Amino acid sequence: MRKLKDARRPEILDATLEIVTERGLDALSMRSVAQRLGLTPMALYGYFRSKEELLDALLGRLLEEVTPPPEGSDWRAAMLHLSYEMRAVARRHPTVLPLVLTRPGVSPGTLRLIDQVYRALLSAGVPRAEIPRLERTLSTFVIGHVLSEVSGRFSVGSLDPAARRAQLPPAELPGHQALAAELDAPVDWEAEFRANAEDLLSLVERRITG
Repeated sequence: MRKLKDARRPEILDATLEIVTERGLDALSMRSVAQRLGLTPMALYGYFRSKEELLDALLGRLLEEVTPPPEGSDWRAAMLHLSYEMRAVARRHPTVLPLVLTRPGVSPGTLRLIDQVYRALLSAGVPRAEIPRLERTLSTFVIGHVLSEVSGRFSVGSLDPAARRAQLPPAELPGHQALAAELDAPVDWEAEFRANAEDLLSLVERRITG
């Protein structure tokens, strides 16, 4: 396998991020990045063998913005820190967030982040055989929650909860009717994110205690 060049990789990734931020992932191509930098598309292949490799590197670049937990953090504090850091990165780069769901974790930046989760779970005493699965569960929760936040899935939309229920007879929505007061109340998304994260970490504790 031919050796790739390194000198302009950071510049190329910056240009890639600019394009995705401005125009979305669908607008990204090796040609669009090359044009942004005043290069030929063939010149980019000296740095990245394919668009897929470029996307993996872009994801890794974003995840490098996640700061590690403070020294001396216990496993639970470390996991909450990483969850909030990941959420902050996703909010800063919402157009790039779908990459987290569609690209495998192969870049150095991605591997470093996952390793921090592994270390936290190891220090918690989670059985080693359970750690890869729990890492996937925890990361999928964070990604899914933030994607729902930034994409508008959690927004009121064109109908508030009461108007949504009014579209059908009450007898067809008994669960909605029973929860009407709760559904109509405003949601504190910060509190909900933390509560959900805490609930998941409580599941991790169950794996520790058996």
